[in-house]
Amino acid sequence: MQQRCIFGHVSAEHAHDRVLEAMGKRPLLNLGMRLAEGSGAALAAVLAKTPLHLHKHMARFGSAGVSDKC
Repeated sequence: MQQRCIFGHVSAEHAHDRVLEAMGKRPLLNLGMRLAEGSGAALAAVLAKTPLHLHKHMARFGSAGVSDKC
């Protein structure tokens, strides 16, 4: 199951980084926060969704009026 997990943020709490290291995982963010309110997760969710959004909404050469002629 953990092969499919994206770890969004590592907490500044003592054991969190060691747990991720033991699983061989790296988080998307390390902001040094320990607020326990999900701030890191909320930021990481946007970071994880952004490439898909860009891919889905990016204009193609034809629709953008780009010619392949030099």
